[in-house]
Amino acid sequence: MNAFDALMEFQRRTEALAQIAGRLGWDQETVMPRGAAAQRGEEMAAIEAVLHARRSDPRIGEWLETAEPPDAAGAAQLREVRRAWERANKVPADLASRIAQVTSEAQGKWARARAEEDFPAFRPVLEEVVTLKREEGAALAQGGDIYDALLQDYEPGMTGAAVAGLFDAMRPRLVALRAEILARPEPAGLSGQFDEQAQMRLARRLARAFGYDMNRGRLDKAVHPFSSGSGADVRITTRTDPADPFNCIYSTIHETGHAAYEQNVDPSLALTPLGQGASMGVHESQSRIYENQLGRSRAFTGWLFGQMREAFGNIGPRDADAFHAAVNRVRKGYIRTEADEVQYNLHIFLRFDLERALMAGDLEVADLETAWNDRFRTDFGYEVDRPSNGCLQDVHWSVGLFGYFPTYALGNVYAGCLHDALRRAVPDLDDQLAAGDLSGATGWLRENLQRFGKLYEPRETIEKACGMAPYEAPLLDYLEGKFGALYGL
Repeated sequence: MNAFDALMEFQRRTEALAQIAGRLGWDQETVMPRGAAAQRGEEMAAIEAVLHARRSDPRIGEWLETAEPPDAAGAAQLREVRRAWERANKVPADLASRIAQVTSEAQGKWARARAEEDFPAFRPVLEEVVTLKREEGAALAQGGDIYDALLQDYEPGMTGAAVAGLFDAMRPRLVALRAEILARPEPAGLSGQFDEQAQMRLARRLARAFGYDMNRGRLDKAVHPFSSGSGADVRITTRTDPADPFNCIYSTIHETGHAAYEQNVDPSLALTPLGQGASMGVHESQSRIYENQLGRSRAFTGWLFGQMREAFGNIGPRDADAFHAAVNRVRKGYIRTEADEVQYNLHIFLRFDLERALMAGDLEVADLETAWNDRFRTDFGYEVDRPSNGCLQDVHWSVGLFGYFPTYALGNVYAGCLHDALRRAVPDLDDQLAAGDLSGATGWLRENLQRFGKLYEPRETIEKACGMAPYEAPLLDYLEGKFGALYGL
């Protein structure tokens, strides 16, 4: 066996073990008994130790020195292996294991603190997570910027400074659009109570409509909706609220975007370093274009209106236009995952600045709640009323995902570019969406982006699909056009 084949065989086993680790995380969020948290932390630490040992194995360096890639895909495989191997060898094994254990335990403590509105109860374990992630970032950065080093886990090639520049360019138009909209009367929303089992039935119907293969996945409920896995086992979760079925509907469509991406990667890349999404920003582009540009479009909501009335009877809005306005209401609120398209990125800007300050040591966990509340008041104009609507609303920091948040806004930017290209490629898209037919849109995304997995670097992935380098204008133009029409601006 030559060096390339030996390396790929070794990597296949590593990728399989990583999938097992992901399944433990899925189980923890969905069906694990509450009393199992401490033991699950040990289990996660144990498998992370095995994975770290494999990812930093000296033999990988030897194989990389002599491996000859058979083709362009092989060269991309070596690129990803080298990136992961170099990273793993910078992080001490005991630190990687400790992070896995502490973040597993912190997740349960975050959920309890959120339910009890008690940030001080969460603070000690978050302080430990922040300390460990600073240590990891310093090991990865080797004298460089800690936040930039952590960001590479989620968006290779991106820097904090570049993200900040993009966000600064987006903010003025978003703030101006929001001000114009909030000065207008707010459309009516839904009315009544919505059976949670009926919500889940509709959610499964929508997931299938957007191309999710239930033979290789499943839909469950979790506190914080997420997607997990790749290849032949990709699972999604959603949540239900009897007073707000949109939470379930659009969480499901969003996570279906993530899951469809993973399911549609070329099967020949399964259990290889290329067998998953190119980056979290590219991943988010799929979930956001599914949820927003497709799922909240006038054409699709016209079809969804009929599905809602069939499932729940009288839901409030008198017709499809009123329903479309209800789906796209811009209103004051605290929760990122429930935010409208206009304000969503403003929530990300806040989190990006705070987590960047945390990693730099410019902000301590003891001051985080006050810093969050002050920044929210400045950005949104009203006070945070309770911790679960403030710094306890997201799971990300409890599980150590520092550098993850900006990829949500990057994903929106990428989705704006993809939507522009999709409209040009599928001129009768609205007719298809009005019939509840997503195949033209999802098929274009599959063929032009999803099937390639990590074959290309993130920005190159978007460039090849769109025919242009990603930038913010298509997203902002889309938002101004859509909401200008909705609110008569």
